[in-house]
Amino acid sequence: MIARITAAVRLWFAPERIREEGTTPDYRFSLANERTFLAWIRTALALVAGGIAVDQFLTGLRWAARTTVAIVLLAGAVACAFRAVHQWVRVERAMRRGEDLPASRFPAVLATATAGAAVLVIAVVVLGWAGR
Repeated sequence: MIARITAAVRLWFAPERIREEGTTPDYRFSLANERTFLAWIRTALALVAGGIAVDQFLTGLRWAARTTVAIVLLAGAVACAFRAVHQWVRVERAMRRGEDLPASRFPAVLATATAGAAVLVIAVVVLGWAGR
């Protein structure tokens, strides 16, 4: 398991090794893969901005509640950023090998986490401000 993770992370920092596999796919597919990667990075940046905003601007909330929400959002950002590069590598390798594109559960996980964070924010806003 550790060896697999290490090998995957090495590919993140050596994309030229990916080009050694298989044949070059149609550039439009590679560009679509890049756009998807950038969309995940934008999502990560939005989560970072949300975490910072909660921490800096919702000062009327209790410290523990504010910090919890901010950390959840920032952890989501970290997960999105790592998943973006990992999925880019997986898709690029599959295209070069002529394989089916890999399925991913991450969008469902992210949607569930986002919904959970939204419920947490609602609870914090209602209970945090009512508790003052």
